[in-house]
Amino acid sequence: MNELETRQLRYFVAVAEELNFGRAAERLGIAQPPLSRAIRMLERQLGVALLERTTRRVRLTPSGEVLLRDARTALDAVTAAARRARHAGETTPQLRVALKADVDGGLLPRILEAYAAQQTGQPVALVLGRYGEQAAALLDGRADVGLLLDPAGARGLDFEPLRTEPFLVAVAATDPLAGNSEVCLADLAGRTMPGGEPADQGPVSEDRCRFIQSERSSAASDLPEIFRLIELGSIVCFFPVSLTDRYPRPDIVYLPVKDLPPATLAVAWPQDSRSPAVAAFVRAATATAAAAATAAAATAAGVAAAQG
Repeated sequence: MNELETRQLRYFVAVAEELNFGRAAERLGIAQPPLSRAIRMLERQLGVALLERTTRRVRLTPSGEVLLRDARTALDAVTAAARRARHAGETTPQLRVALKADVDGGLLPRILEAYAAQQTGQPVALVLGRYGEQAAALLDGRADVGLLLDPAGARGLDFEPLRTEPFLVAVAATDPLAGNSEVCLADLAGRTMPGGEPADQGPVSEDRCRFIQSERSSAASDLPEIFRLIELGSIVCFFPVSLTDRYPRPDIVYLPVKDLPPATLAVAWPQDSRSPAVAAFVRAATATAAAAATAAAATAAGVAAAQG
């Protein structure tokens, strides 16, 4: 069997994510007939069917599901190799830190201060993105290290937990659930999240985000827009409690979700990273989080003693 080419993998991934040859062709900037021929040739080359095609729909076969997973990894590796080579050749290399704005538990300024004190020689550049994009940024070379929520499902990354806190669900003050002291996921049936996902499934994990974001939707992309849609009752959204403390809003109610696991903020990096700057950032992040936890515990103990 001849070796696969990156072009073949890109074509297949587009079709597998869109599950529609017309949309995949538009996404790739090519005509549909050559795309269809390329996928048929790929199937003949591999000796397996990758897609089940009917007049109504296209779906992946078990072989197609395996190839989609591994093709994404392979394409990320190729892209990352090129990006990291360019980054290494920069006159002043930077440490690129991926994160979702406001989802740092308030730790980022202190982490950056602790990192700068280590004098690695690499200034920090922040790579901001939507929730769930951070793992992809680490794997495809756009970022070197990141602050992620619940990265355990992301393949190809190592991580260290920094802090754990409850998730709250944000609903409109006019929502019938707003008067509850807490809810469970089943109570959210029929409601959707910013990306259009059913809210009763809980927050979207890192390993599902790429597929969801590949779909065409009118998903809100920034926090003010998300808040506005929540206020209008169009969507609900899950936030870690540290973020809700920073953004109290009169037209939004934040509710505990009793059957939802807590959110874990972690510092994460590619498994094959050997960067001293990444190691320095990880040390700074873990030390900062430990100091913050110690301070919070001391404050809580002081409050308890005063009340007692």
